[in-house]
Amino acid sequence: MAMERKTKAATESLVLVIIIGLILVAINALSALGVSAKKDLTRNERFTLSKGSGNLIKSMKQNLQVDAYVTKGLPKLDAFVRDLRDLLEEYKANSGGKFDYQLIEAKDDDQKKAAKDAGLVEQPFGEASETEEKSGAVTQGYMGLVIKYGTEKDAIKFLSPDQSTGLEFWITNKVREIRDRGDGIKHKIGVLSGHEEIKLSEANLVPAQAGKASMQDIITRNFPFYSIQDVDLKGGDAEIDDSLDGLIITQPGKDLTEKELRRIDQFVMKGKSLAMFTSFVNVKEHDASMSASLSAHGLDKLLDGYGIEMRKDVVLDFGRSFRVNIMTQGGMASAKFPQMVDVINDTQFKDDDALLDTSFAGFFRIEEIAMPFTSSLVLHKDKQPDVEPKSFKVVARSTPFAIRKTEDTVDLGAFQAWKPKGEWQQFNLSATVEGRLKSAFPAGDKQGVEAAAQVATGKVARVFVVSSSQFLANPFARAGNGQDMQQFGMAMPMGGDEKLLQIASPYAQQALTNTILSFKNTLDWLSGDVDLLAVSAKILSEPTLVYGDVRAPKFDPNETEEDIKRREKSIREARKTTQNTIQWSLILLVPILFSLYGVLRWRMRMASRMNARLA
Repeated sequence: MAMERKTKAATESLVLVIIIGLILVAINALSALGVSAKKDLTRNERFTLSKGSGNLIKSMKQNLQVDAYVTKGLPKLDAFVRDLRDLLEEYKANSGGKFDYQLIEAKDDDQKKAAKDAGLVEQPFGEASETEEKSGAVTQGYMGLVIKYGTEKDAIKFLSPDQSTGLEFWITNKVREIRDRGDGIKHKIGVLSGHEEIKLSEANLVPAQAGKASMQDIITRNFPFYSIQDVDLKGGDAEIDDSLDGLIITQPGKDLTEKELRRIDQFVMKGKSLAMFTSFVNVKEHDASMSASLSAHGLDKLLDGYGIEMRKDVVLDFGRSFRVNIMTQGGMASAKFPQMVDVINDTQFKDDDALLDTSFAGFFRIEEIAMPFTSSLVLHKDKQPDVEPKSFKVVARSTPFAIRKTEDTVDLGAFQAWKPKGEWQQFNLSATVEGRLKSAFPAGDKQGVEAAAQVATGKVARVFVVSSSQFLANPFARAGNGQDMQQFGMAMPMGGDEKLLQIASPYAQQALTNTILSFKNTLDWLSGDVDLLAVSAKILSEPTLVYGDVRAPKFDPNETEEDIKRREKSIREARKTTQNTIQWSLILLVPILFSLYGVLRWRMRMASRMNARLA
């Protein structure tokens, strides 16, 4: 009888251990499929309110009230409302009593009228059935926020229940907009003009047939707390307004005079911030041949004074070129463009070889960024000896499989058969320096421009350069769009290059979200308001895993195109193998080890009992 009880107990214990192990396997499998628990372990803090949002709410001088008009009744809507309520509750908990909200399910006429008067738009909501036998469900209502701050009132007219990623981003930016209006806070950013620059207002982000989107339109529409103003130096006779938080320089089309460069330096020496999106590579608008002339139009002299040498070249990166899938007569093909460097945060490259510094404000938590038409940079820290080494750094690099061309004119045509020649190197593409900078023009004729020899004690000047002439544009749309012609009293796009425009749309889809976010982060950096960088990262999807045990590729300059393809295929297969190993280890190995530990503990307990009885 005693033996039967022991056998029964042992069997039950073993079954229990197996059940627990299976439960753990199931939990891990669900996690691998994307089912997440409430505990926030995401890199971008997707399920936790960012500290910046909490600090913004606490900094308000008045209380803020949010009326959240919601619609329920479908599983998708109920889940979204639950997430929205949880997020608003976090705002409230972190506000120090300055934030309150209420959920309103507008059912009666008064509530519907209040929602409509606030600018919300009634929407139909539908949810498809999981089976063919049952039809989908449809309802109608509101899903938006009305935000009140003192005498200010504004609304987020519609929140899509299909997309909760970035919810905190849009709410916090709307709160910031209302707070700034209510408290009279202004952020003014200057943009250099008068040198045939690539303007932020230029409609160059998408093919002309798809609309007139420009970087400035996107920023002013979504982030109106930034006021972007043109800065005309008038040949150097005009100073830059001290009330500007910072200055942006985009790719010029003609040279700046030394007096104008001294005016920019004068501004920086006051402890101001400068962001430059320029290189030596000039490709004209509407030029489908993409023939580039190499000239920095004098800006290299300014940068050189701050210890950042911009070299007269164009970098072609064959290790990480921008790629687009296009339809050909033979089917779908992948086209790559080494003149458009696709910089990624790849942990295979570390320290002084790191491709992208995602801790820097301009690229904060951005895993991939496109840099068209780049020139290489070289740092000379000896020119700024008072700047700490950690404040003088490269924040973006090419892969080691890159070359530079230095001819005065370079053919950067999109569809050429590239035959790279030259020494394979890794090149610096973006850099920053900040601190008590010394003037870029310590000697020579001042030309009537009085500037400090060094930034005053207690102040910090900052310079950020992305050595990409069309970083803030879509290079395929800019080159491929035809010129506007007057027709029926309207400006209509005529002509254009069909092949380039075919690529322009995928480029916009793949690259521009990160470009726009990087530019918005740069505006935060210029204005000194970097507290909300983590909030901006919420709009990005969670980055995929990277695997450090896959060794960085070794490049051979004698490789043919077929060799490159075989090497890239080998790298992809190695990553896939590592990914599968990690995935199944997480799903199976941990539960198996836990189960074995349980069996071991059970055996030890049974042995202990047997020894106790024998004694």
